[in-house]
Amino acid sequence: MSSILPFTPPVVKRLLGWKKSASSSSGAGGGGEQNGQEEKWCEKAVKSLVKKLKKTGQLDELEKAITTQNCNTKCVTIPSNCSEIWGLSTPNTIEQWDTSGLYSYPDQTRSLDGRLQVSHRKGLPHVIYCRLWRWPDLHSHHELRAIETCEYAFNLKKDEVCVNPYHYQRVETPVLPPVLVPRHTEILTELPPLDDYTNSIPENTSFPTGIEPPNNYIPETPPPGYISEDGEASDQQMNQSMDTGSPAELSPSTLSPVNHGMDLQPVTYSEPAFWCSIAYYELNQRVGETFHASQPSLTVDGFTDPSNSERFCLGLLSNVNRNATVEMTRRHIGRGVRLYYIGGEVFAECLSDSAIFVQSPNCNQRYGWHPATVCKIPPGCNLKIFNNQEFAALLAQSVNQGFEAVYQLTRMCTIRMSFVKGWGAEYRRQTVTSTPCWIELHLNGPLQWLDKVLTQMGSPSVRCSILVSLSLSLSSRH
Repeated sequence: MSSILPFTPPVVKRLLGWKKSASSSSGAGGGGEQNGQEEKWCEKAVKSLVKKLKKTGQLDELEKAITTQNCNTKCVTIPSNCSEIWGLSTPNTIEQWDTSGLYSYPDQTRSLDGRLQVSHRKGLPHVIYCRLWRWPDLHSHHELRAIETCEYAFNLKKDEVCVNPYHYQRVETPVLPPVLVPRHTEILTELPPLDDYTNSIPENTSFPTGIEPPNNYIPETPPPGYISEDGEASDQQMNQSMDTGSPAELSPSTLSPVNHGMDLQPVTYSEPAFWCSIAYYELNQRVGETFHASQPSLTVDGFTDPSNSERFCLGLLSNVNRNATVEMTRRHIGRGVRLYYIGGEVFAECLSDSAIFVQSPNCNQRYGWHPATVCKIPPGCNLKIFNNQEFAALLAQSVNQGFEAVYQLTRMCTIRMSFVKGWGAEYRRQTVTSTPCWIELHLNGPLQWLDKVLTQMGSPSVRCSILVSLSLSLSSRH
């Protein structure tokens, strides 16, 4: 414990002795120095908590919970608006701390969102201490769910928040039921046309809060349909998919394909090595190579550091055709967006000082919006942009409607996101290809599942799968 600061109280030493260490930490260059900084930071965090709990007489309960690893212990609470700052002067860069899920901010920044700041690193209190004593690889509060007996759970939004690490559980990825697919005999001569919103004018909406809307949130009025380039309303194109009912009504377990007198074959979902692929565009030109995401948490930012498995840096990408508008927009991307893939759900959190704009058909269907709606996510806010279970329900139902209905679900596996500048009916830019800087996410797991289902249903005579079609589509945009 040579890295521990002097004058460490015995209770702090005992609590630090129960700290969980990452089992797969890298030993490559600079690891010793970074580990030393991590030890110092952990001590700061524990000292701060001990100081608070001594005042409220809860220190013994915390030690009991940690040493017994018992969820039947009492709540251990601190003020939920806590934002005190401790003055370790060593500057922390984003690349040093970003992978921990605790953000880097300048000195003397006061948290207005309930996050706790310790030595330039910021995070929600229950996440900090769950990461310290239970799950070192914890990235976000989306990965945690409070036990039923916790009276001061984070999601209850009380004045006090429970930081007892044994009052929280890790969210597990739900097992998706297989889709039962009949083998059809009809052969299509070509792939059906796929609805694409690149050249349409979508409606706009916005979430003003930093917390994901509750499950019962219903918009006051769904936005009207977008207008296509030829000026005709395009609502009718998507009415069939929008009339399939709410996600709650589309439970996969309650849906089964119509038996057409043929054998039903189960087609299962399997998790790919790379859960999504991200392509970066400037206006209508693709720039750089596709980023393949293997980690459950990653950031797409505007900095010039080399990209790694948890970070896609756009600042290093060059483009000889880049104009002044694109250049200026790139300067404002900043910390960009953090994407989480947790428990079969994808979240987008705006880390930038400027808003991001997201077009997610899966999210739009959840809230009853038109599939092409573009949602503005202000700085510090987050939004669930995809849910595997909702997609599984739609897939199970679409099998009944034939090859084309299943193929149309491809659009749900593509999410477009622009930085700084929005697009849609309320903006000067009405198509995503008019925005200076944007990315396109392809969700590989759902896409591969669709591919297997369509193959089972009967591939078109044109030997072209969904994944090949998407690859050709991306290539055509160069």
